[in-house]
Amino acid sequence: MVLLAPYAMAQSPPPFPAESYSGPNTAQGGQSSPEMWRDIRRGKSGTVVFPRPEGGVLIQSAGETWRLRHDTTVAYGGGLLLAVLGVAGSYLLVRGRIPIKGGRTGRVIPRFSLVQRIVHWFAAVLFVLLAVTGLLLLFGRYLLPPIIGQHAFALAASASIEAHNLFGPLFIPAVVALCVTFVRGNGYRGVDFTWLLKGGGFFGGHASSLKYNFGEKSWFWWSVVMGLVLSASGMALLLPSVIGDRSVVQLANLAHAIAALLFIAFAIGHIYLGTIGMEGALEGMTRGTVDENWAKEHHDLWWAEHKTSATADIRRAEVAAAERGDRAVWEAQR
Repeated sequence: MVLLAPYAMAQSPPPFPAESYSGPNTAQGGQSSPEMWRDIRRGKSGTVVFPRPEGGVLIQSAGETWRLRHDTTVAYGGGLLLAVLGVAGSYLLVRGRIPIKGGRTGRVIPRFSLVQRIVHWFAAVLFVLLAVTGLLLLFGRYLLPPIIGQHAFALAASASIEAHNLFGPLFIPAVVALCVTFVRGNGYRGVDFTWLLKGGGFFGGHASSLKYNFGEKSWFWWSVVMGLVLSASGMALLLPSVIGDRSVVQLANLAHAIAALLFIAFAIGHIYLGTIGMEGALEGMTRGTVDENWAKEHHDLWWAEHKTSATADIRRAEVAAAERGDRAVWEAQR
């Protein structure tokens, strides 16, 4: 029970002895009502009979600030996701699926190892689950009750909370594994900025690229940074009693929502290009190999490096075989 001495009214005797209260506005008089409510709005704390850091605050005014910022995040975040979906849909209608211009050769080259694919799909499935449940919690109360009813929405929201809280912590090792597994080759190089200036080939002709182009590298680093923000803010929301400070938890809530919306917006473009948007792209993450023409058209510098390395490997194998043959002849002559 909160015993707020600064806010006891002179005309209403307190239910406890006056000495139980603290502050200038006791039953004997002190501050006027405007001053009293000004202190309340500023979050001035009274005395409490149970040990809680914020237990003596009658009105937590920062909560209203948080609510307004949260509503703004929902509004702008929803607009961002709709805009990204609109751009992707319009591009598909106008341009269609990007084909392999030279056609398939029937020859493939390795692109991603089994370990890389396992890490990718583990993180991808987890991301989709958390994104769907998170979006339902963020936007569901505005959209779903008129469609499925309040009772069904309540069940869906409850299940989403449980799934989000249960699987959310697994995203931390998933982000770390992604960073460790794919960091090699994702550092920016001069050719990446040339690729950017050419708009990936939309302006200024063909844009050369290494194994990962500027867009893929940006997606990698975006995933790592947003993933770390989501992980840190998510743990703060899961363990608010450990944090203790309500303002930090409110900040974590906003950071979590903003990072999630930015992450999902970028992911929409990544998923679109990696599936229906570009022929042959998905095979790298399902089979581990890509067609030679696909590699040559989209990652020509990497394709050239691979061919040079493969040729060198073949030459070394031929030399080793010849040496083994010469040794066998020499031994036979002995």
